[in-house]
Amino acid sequence: MERNSAAHAFATLGHPDRLAVFRLLMRFAPRGVRPTEIAEALGLKANTLSHHLSDLASAGLASVERRGRSLFYSANRQLTEALIDYLALDVGRARPDLISPSLSAQKDPAMDDIDFDVLFICSGNSARSIFAEALLRDLGKGKFQAFSAGTRPNTALNPFALEVLERNGHDTSSLRSKHVSEFQQPDSIVMDFVFTVCDTSAAEECPPWPGQPITGHWGLPDPVKAMGTDAEKALVFAQTYGALRRRIETFISLPFASLNRLSLQNRVDAIDTEALKKD
Repeated sequence: MERNSAAHAFATLGHPDRLAVFRLLMRFAPRGVRPTEIAEALGLKANTLSHHLSDLASAGLASVERRGRSLFYSANRQLTEALIDYLALDVGRARPDLISPSLSAQKDPAMDDIDFDVLFICSGNSARSIFAEALLRDLGKGKFQAFSAGTRPNTALNPFALEVLERNGHDTSSLRSKHVSEFQQPDSIVMDFVFTVCDTSAAEECPPWPGQPITGHWGLPDPVKAMGTDAEKALVFAQTYGALRRRIETFISLPFASLNRLSLQNRVDAIDTEALKKD
């Protein structure tokens, strides 16, 4: 990476609010996110956010795409990778004492494990993440340990969600709504994968996960907010279940043993991109 380009990027990220916007874009990568959702998550005024997004785009750190009536901003992963490489390989001269501590902290899921530990995070942990937990538990056939949690969990699971699961043959007796902090204790299981399955959960400020698991964002609309008759609401829950089932079926079919960490992350990212075309 050319030095002036690196300096411009670092200077752009030097403002705390711009850095916060960029961090949020990275958590939503590669999907992208609407400015209204960014503003709500970070508590920024619309005109202030507009300036920050413009600065990030000018530095090449973000790009914008129109989808229907909405604009979606995404982090430029290619430039971000180049910036990280510049720090590690040029500034750091690839010194192993600087690079290896970060790499050694990562749990590489591309191993011959007996199983993979996977956590699905949602806001309420009453429907979408519960769907994902039950689906992976039952479709994974012993290869995966599935868990779910919420950033603001409800006290009970949604009855429409339970009905969908039971109708599709899933045992719901062990499912419960729980806070994400249950999986952030010193003695907690070190996750191989962490997925967010609703738009708000990806924007939550969470500390880095131990082991730096592979992450993915499979944001889906909240079926709990569906309006209409009970039959119309039940249909929305069934559609959400179907959308998650398609993603999880693709996920469990990945050739884990033959993929390194980078390839696996790219394949996980592609699952949501391809699924969106079919939803």
